[in-house]
This record gives sequence, structure tokens and C-alpha cells, in this order.
Amino acid sequence: MDPNPSEISSHACRNLDSRRRKAQKIIRILEQERPLLGTKILDVGAGAGVIAAQLAERAGPPGRVDAVDLEDQRVVHEGFSFTRVEGTTLPFPDESFDIVVSNHVIEHVGDRAAQLAHLREIRRVLRDDGLAYLAVPNRWAVVEPHYGIAFLSWLPRPIADRYLRLTRSRTPYDCHPPGPIRLQRMLRAIGLRSSSAAGSAIQAMREVEEIGPAARAAALFPPRWLDLIWAVLPTFVLLLRKE
Repeated sequence: MDPNPSEISSHACRNLDSRRRKAQKIIRILEQERPLLGTKILDVGAGAGVIAAQLAERAGPPGRVDAVDLEDQRVVHEGFSFTRVEGTTLPFPDESFDIVVSNHVIEHVGDRAAQLAHLREIRRVLRDDGLAYLAVPNRWAVVEPHYGIAFLSWLPRPIADRYLRLTRSRTPYDCHPPGPIRLQRMLRAIGLRSSSAAGSAIQAMREVEEIGPAARAAALFPPRWLDLIWAVLPTFVLLLRKE
């Protein structure tokens, strides 16, 4: 079921410095796999537009960046093309993009059916040799990242709504972060194979972001070790390719 934009709270981050650092992290991870110069890139869930603009700088004039979102919340407008969309359907032909970025979007699109539709659309517009970047919170993380409330995402939806209203907000809990098993099942069901980029993400965060004690401790381990334990980390960072 496609979500109604009026029913979805905006979680777009307007802290431009923070978004630029997030963009640099994504760029570093992607460029470990392939150069971005000259590529066609899609940013799903443009938010403030900072990530799309940074990707456009790396793609350069030979490349192109398109960005989509349910609502136009852009603070940065230059360097990329923006399209407002409804639901999970992407307004592009099959195999249009070398790279697709979905950064903390899938938990906002709705239930499992909507998340499957989101992933199917990513696969559809991705070229056969293309690469997709997917970042999403782990449902079983102790602290829910959007609201900063312990165990919120663990709870059944009706209880989570009540818990959120009691502690922080009058609005219902509108996020649906998947756990590792459900996420892998969805990816396999639509023909996407994944590899963890957790190690690369932690290393990039250490270089470009201010990180907390947990991330600093994680950065002491070899990246490969972090990739092996990706399923227990608070955020999943995966690279997706067509099977």
C-alpha cells in the first residue's frame, strides 16, 4: 500500500553541515566500488537536497543526478533534477540509472508491501550492472533513531503509538524499520543480492563526521569484522546488485 504524504511526518534533516557529512560518507562508500564521474544517479527521498547536490558534484557534467520525494522540502536546489512523486512508483524507464541511493527512506514508505514495492522500483530502474546503496535502521536497535526512545521500534504498532504519545508526541509512530531477517527475505524475493558496507561506513564516519563512543569503539575493529556482524548493528548499510 502506497503511503499518503499527509500521514507521514517529515524526518528530513535541515542541518546542512550534517547532511553534507552524510553525503560524503555515502560518496566514499560508493567510490570504493566504482567511480561516480559520468554516472546517472537517482536519490530516492531527496529531503533537503544536500545529498543529491553532493552526488551531482561527483558525477560531473558528463553524469546526471535525479532526485525524488513525496514533498518538496529542498533547501539546496542546484545541480540536480527534482521530481515530486506519489507513493513508491518511480517515474523513470527501466534500467535508467547506474546508481540508486535510498538513505533512510524505506522505513518511512509504509508496511511490508510498500517496502517491497520500494525495493522493486529500485531494482527496476537500476541497470543490470548497477549499484544501489541502502541504509535503514535496525528494528532491534535499542534506541529508535528518529525519536531517541528506547525500544520504541520493538513494540507492536498500536503499543508503539501509545508509547510515543505518552513520551514525546501526539502523532502516531510512522516508521517501519525492518529487522535483518525480514530485510534479507524482501531482497531475495525481488532478486537483489546484498553485501554489507558497515565497515566502510564506520571508517568513513570517523573521517567525515563527529561520532559517538559506540562508533569510535566500532572503528577500532577491522572493517571486515563489522561486515560480518552487520545484522546486530543499529543501522544497516548495504550495497545491492541485481541477481
